[in-house]
This record gives sequence, structure tokens and C-alpha cells, in this order.
Amino acid sequence: MAIIFFFIKLITWRITSSLSIFSDAMESLTNIISGLVGLCSLYISSLPKDQNHPYGHGKVEFISTAIEGVIISIVGITIFINTFIRIKYNIHKINLSKLDYGVFLMSFTGIINYFLGLLACNIGQKNKALTLIASGKHLQIDTYSTFGIVIGLILLNITKCTWIDPIISIIFSSVILYTGFKLLRKATAGIMDESDKKLLIKLSFSLNEKRDVHWIDLHHLKIIKYGSALHIDCHLIVPWFFNIKKANQEVKKLTQLTKNEFGSKVELSVHVEACSKNHCPFCLNHFCKVRKHFFKKKILWTLDKTSYYNKT
Repeated sequence: MAIIFFFIKLITWRITSSLSIFSDAMESLTNIISGLVGLCSLYISSLPKDQNHPYGHGKVEFISTAIEGVIISIVGITIFINTFIRIKYNIHKINLSKLDYGVFLMSFTGIINYFLGLLACNIGQKNKALTLIASGKHLQIDTYSTFGIVIGLILLNITKCTWIDPIISIIFSSVILYTGFKLLRKATAGIMDESDKKLLIKLSFSLNEKRDVHWIDLHHLKIIKYGSALHIDCHLIVPWFFNIKKANQEVKKLTQLTKNEFGSKVELSVHVEACSKNHCPFCLNHFCKVRKHFFKKKILWTLDKTSYYNKT
């Protein structure tokens, strides 16, 4: 579909000689390349774990997103340079023709693009596939920019002011560059295992709601994303008199809770620690027979208290 859109826009550019339509056609070319890269990424990320990749192949999605970001940025820079050259040498005074055809064809491609992008985002969010989400958002942004160009073409057709065309092209190239930067930023964050605060807050909220009375405290919480899979590390404090079997049961409860929240593709690594008398004031087990201090208050497991960087 992206290939068809590219040729439609290319033909429309040849008919109208509009620089803004040429810019949109070049952006459609990035959709084709990004689609091919994304398809390869989805295949690799779906491969099972092996000896060389014990955490799976999910991180290839961040590489795919980075490649897409680079391609989009290059196209944005190319469009900007091309527009600047046209303005400098007054080439923007070229006669524009058949703009009504341009409005119709660009509107058609924009509507189809939007619904394809919406479908890709929905499927990506359902399967937690970063590549599909990135491609879907890319298509939707392409739609917004396409309708911006359509509005510009309508104004150009009414006013006959040729300077509108290169201005639209400059705005369009700026949007493309911003999109490329955001994708590169997201890919870099994933490759560098940057902390995802939204995921951490979501998990902390769920644990607060459904925490067991034997889960006295939880800290050193970390989440690493590998494609659609999540690897969660944490330290769980349980009563000091629990044996290994009982402590393991609490770990299984915690694991099931996280899988109910984030899906089956969750790996939970829990380091179990024994409580001390310092934990008694906020221990929720009111029937504990070895309590050293009276209960004072419940401590919520907020991000600042469960984070890996909180050593208390």
C-alpha cells in the first residue's frame, strides 16, 4: 500500500509541479523503507531464546526504530535543502497547474493512511510491539502532514500566491525532522535500558492495591523491556521465620500478580530478604506473634520508595 501511495504522490507532483507534494512523496518513500525494516524486525524479535540470546531477540525492535528515525531525519534534511535551493534561485516561481487534482489525490491517500496507522497502533499496543506502534504513529503523522499540504494547496489555488508552496514544504520538513528525533530518542532509551517511569508507576500501583500481608516491603525495583517481553527485578522482604518453601510461595504470588497485569511475557527475578524489628512499625500482618513494635502506618510503594536507586 505504501508503494502505491508513493507512486500516486509522485504522479501528482509531476502533474502539479508542487514542491510540498514532492516533499510528501519523499516522506512516503520512508514509509516503504521503514515497512521493510519493521518486517525484518518483527521476524527477528519473534525468534525464540537461544544460548547466545538468553533474553530473546526483542531488542532488535529498538535497532529497527533507530534505523527508521535516521531515514526520516535524512529525508527531512533533504526536503529542507531542496526547498532552500528553490527559494534562493527563485525556482518557486515555477508555474503550478491542476491543483484541484492534487487536492483530491492527496486527500485520498491521507484518509487511507490514517486508518492504516490506527490499525497498526492498535495491533502493536495489543501485542506490545514497539515496531508496529512506531510505524502506526508514523503513518498517522504522515496523514496530518498530508492534510496540512491539502489545506495549503487549497489556499494556493484560491490566492495564487506561489510563496505558500515552499513555506508548506519547510513546515513539513520540520515536522519530519521532529518525528525522526523522537524515534531516535525512543530507540536510544531502549538500547540503553533507560528506566520506564510509566511502567514502574503502573506496577507500583498494582502492587499497592493487591499486596499480600506477608509482603512487608519491596525495593530495588527495575524493569527492562525486550521487545514485547518484560524482565522485572526486585527485592521482596518477607517474615524472617519463613522457610524456603513458604518464601517461594510468596514469590509465586508476586509473579502471578505481575503476569496478570502485564501479560504472560513477563520474567520476574525476586531476591528474598528477611525482615527485622525495624520493619515492625509498618508491617501489615497484625496477627504476627513475634512483632517487636506496634503498627504505626502503612507505607505506600511509590516510585521513590521502590526504585532501584532508593537504598533505604
